[in-house]
This record gives sequence, structure tokens and C-alpha cells, in this order.
Amino acid sequence: MPQRNEPQARRSDDQSEWMTLGRAAEYLGVAQSTIRKWCDAGRVPAFTTPGGHRRFRKSDLDAFLEQSRPGAITSDNGPVILIVDNEPGVCAYVRASLEPEGYHVEEAAEADEALRLVETRAPDLIMIDANMPHVNGWEMLRHLRERHGEGIPPVLMFSSLDEADEQLAHSLGASAFFGRPLDLRRLVESARQVLPL
Repeated sequence: MPQRNEPQARRSDDQSEWMTLGRAAEYLGVAQSTIRKWCDAGRVPAFTTPGGHRRFRKSDLDAFLEQSRPGAITSDNGPVILIVDNEPGVCAYVRASLEPEGYHVEEAAEADEALRLVETRAPDLIMIDANMPHVNGWEMLRHLRERHGEGIPPVLMFSSLDEADEQLAHSLGASAFFGRPLDLRRLVESARQVLPL
């Protein structure tokens, strides 16, 4: 009897690391359809149960986030897009949509870091979340305008706020504004219009 319980305990321990699609989506901060897309593209490994359900190992999700961190991509192929957002899940979500299109994506978790990156190596396009702690996206865009005038790269803004924010974004010189949840198809189309390959 103890011999039967031991393998069962081992199986339970092994399974405790696995997550359902819903839990994995919550862990990464993205929609379930996004994780399905990443799985289909081979970016996130998954186990499929006999019933057709996907299960995700936490360590694989952590590895995916690590690969999506700033500086993890070393290829200089394609135009450079800088994403400025303090949520790693959002950055990974946007990166997974833009890189297959041929763009090189860099990330900054806050405005100060992004401003330093712009000074070091100006990207071809900047995507900024308006709602960041400390220096928000609006202040960052104003600062870019003050420092570089009309010479700044094109900017796409996104926020969970309202229609007045779209007007503010355009008045500050942003090329486009997106509400949340992000419509990735529109975001990629806007990137292509502003920054053709």
C-alpha cells in the first residue's frame, strides 16, 4: 500500500507545477487566445491532455518571460520598435505580435529607462502606455517633444482611458491611440503604416 501512495504523491507534486490555460493567461497577464497563438507558433511549450486541453509548466512560462525581457533579443534585423510599459505580460503580448512581422522589439518598464534608450539608440517607432507609475506616458511624450522637437520617432499611445485621451495623444503628436484591451491586429497595421518594412 505505501508503494502505491508514493508514485501517486510524486505525480501530484509533478502536476502542481502545471497550469490550465486560464491560469497561464492570468499568470502572464494576457488573453487565453494570445497564449493559444503563442503555442501554435511554438513560442510557449504546452502539454495537450487526451481531452484536448492545454497545460502549461510554470517554468516554461517563466522562461518565456525571461526571453521577452529587454535585451534578450540580440538580432538587429528589421526596424526597431520600443515598447514602454511596466507590465511584462503586455510587452510579451505585443512583442509576440510584432516580431513575426519582421520588427525588432526592445522594451522599457518605465519612462526614465525609455528616455535613456532613446538617447543611446533612437528606435524607429515608440509605443507608450499612458498609465505608468512615476513618469506617465503623457509626460514622457511631452519630454520627448521638448528635447527633440519634431525629430522624435513616430509614437503610438495606448491606454485604458477614454476618448479625451485620444485627442490629447494626437495634440501631443502621437501618430495613433489605442484603447485597452489592445486590438493587436490594428496595432500591427498601424505599425506597418507608420513604419513600413
